[in-house]
Order: sequence, then C-alpha cells, then structure tokens
Amino acid sequence: MSDRDCIALLQWALPHLNHRWEGYRRVRRQICRCIAARIQALGLANVAAYRTRLEENPAEWTALRFCLRVTVSRFFRDHDMFHTLAQSILPALAEMAIKSGAETLRAWSAGCASGEEPYSLSLLWTFALQARWPGLRLSILATDIDEGMLRRAEMACYPASSLKEAPSNWLEPAFVRDNGRFCLRPELRVPVRFLRQDLCEELPDGSFHLILCRNLAFTYFAEPLQQEIARGLLERLIPWGYLILGAHERLPAGSGSIAAKGQTAGIYWKTASGVAAAALGQRE
Repeated sequence: MSDRDCIALLQWALPHLNHRWEGYRRVRRQICRCIAARIQALGLANVAAYRTRLEENPAEWTALRFCLRVTVSRFFRDHDMFHTLAQSILPALAEMAIKSGAETLRAWSAGCASGEEPYSLSLLWTFALQARWPGLRLSILATDIDEGMLRRAEMACYPASSLKEAPSNWLEPAFVRDNGRFCLRPELRVPVRFLRQDLCEELPDGSFHLILCRNLAFTYFAEPLQQEIARGLLERLIPWGYLILGAHERLPAGSGSIAAKGQTAGIYWKTASGVAAAALGQRE
C-alpha cells in the first residue's frame, strides 16, 4: 500500500469516525502499517477493496478504529508538566481539599494506555508530596478503550525504555526488577483503578479535582466531538479543579475556555464561572 493510497483512505474514512486527518498526518506511517496488515489478513487485493469492505460491512469500522490508536506512553512523559504538577497544581489541590474537609484527592487519567501516566501520578504523590499532607490520599481512575493495554497496565511491568524520564532515585524504591523488566511495587498500584471506557461514547461517573486528557481527544478527534468531550470533562471537574491537555493541545472554541498562553499551554483551571488558562509557570 502506497503512502498516497493510505492518505486517500484516511481522508475518506476519518470523518466517518469523527476523527480528523490533521491529527494523524505525522503518525500516518504507524497507522498505515496497521491498515496494510489488516488488508493482508483479510486477503483483500488493495485499498480499494478494503474501502468496499468498510462500505459493506459496518463491523469493519471497529477494526479500523483499533488501527487508529497511537500509543506513545512513558513514565513522566512531558517532564515540565509533571514538574508543574508537583510544584503548583497538586499542592494547590491538596490545600483546597484539606480546607473543605476532604480526605481524598480524585484524579482521572483518560486514555491511560498501558498505565504509565496514572502510575507516574502515584509515584509523584507518594515520593514528593504525601508527607506534607499525611491525612490526604490520592485516588486515580484510569480509563482506556483497549482491553489489551489495560491488562498490561494492571500487570505494571515495563521495559527500561519506559522509565528513561523517571527520577532515577525513585527507581529502586518503586520497582522490582524481573527478567529485565521493571515491575511496580504493589503499594504504588493501590491508588490506581483501571476501567475500560470509550471516551467517544462514555465518561465515568463522579467528580474530580484533576483530569488528564493528553494527546488524544484534542489531537485526533473532529471538532464537534472535541466540543462534546470537553463539555463532559468540564462537567466532571470540580470548581477550582485542573484539566491538563497535551502541551500542543487546546480546548475547542465553544467550550467556555480562554486560550492557554506561553508556558501554561495545555493547563486549565475551572473557575466558578467557567474555565481559564492556568496562570502557572513551567520550568524552562
């Protein structure tokens, strides 16, 4: 399958799934390899035959959606964002929770893949912050559409390449080595609960102090679907809670947001009257 044929297929198919071509442009080779393997597995002659299959067999769209998953996940991916979480966001949320009499900080990691993001949050709280608020616990809900990824997340064993951005002095107290892999110690898994959900169709019940929805909805989904998801995220965010997107993502127009500026890109906080770009500095 040529690059041109794959691009033409994606530009035709993505709007049917409420996705947008612009989000996939730079990762298309990974997507195209998956589609090519699918075409071969079905015994089809070419891209045109696969398009016909999509038109005639609605179930095939589910298989195509699986090919559209882009799973780049590492512990502490985007170091500056985790630095801001540790220095500003989590301390502010902890103080707010204590003043309100809460015993639990509630976080949601949407599109958690194989668990590196929610487990990074667990490590950050345990090793950097928990001692300052000993009466406060962190509860993390982690959701993803891919059952295979969630099984890997629950196993919590990772190659060394997944840990290259993690603080080196946390590796020994956090992980046990097992046949070349690093397996997270059970006590650090306790705050995280995994749940299979399709962000396009279902969002979890409850409210959250912190929501992370990075490099997913606001990169790959079409704007009407982005707007729908943004409303759902903001409904589940408590007043003065924080929503974190990818560093290059923005909430869509019509979601009641103010565009992020400068070093606060992708970080929003919910005021009593809406959502604003968080006035937080991140380390250069």
